[in-house]
Amino acid sequence: MTYVVTDACIKCKYMDCVEVCPVDCFYEGENMLVINPSECIDCGVCEPECPAEAILPDTESGLEQWLELNNTFSSQWPNVTRKNDQTPEDADAHKGETGKYDKFFSPEPGKGD
Repeated sequence: MTYVVTDACIKCKYMDCVEVCPVDCFYEGENMLVINPSECIDCGVCEPECPAEAILPDTESGLEQWLELNNTFSSQWPNVTRKNDQTPEDADAHKGETGKYDKFFSPEPGKGD
């Protein structure tokens, strides 16, 4: 099992999860984070820290797309190990919004550490 970041993170990117990850398996895109599935130790400490409820265990059904996206972009985006100032100013306005992948997803990397 691993944890994955879903589209609920897009345009939110609060980064509270990054602060608690003991293995630094988060990678930063322009407007969301992903988890490297091969680095995640399945501890689960990140899941309750996410204000957008964007982190889920891959054992939940229907997450295949997100597991693939996390795997793909964790190899392309820079590693991030601490919360930084990259949370969008309008993050709260996008919290809970549906269809964010089609509207806002960007494959561009973030800044990382």
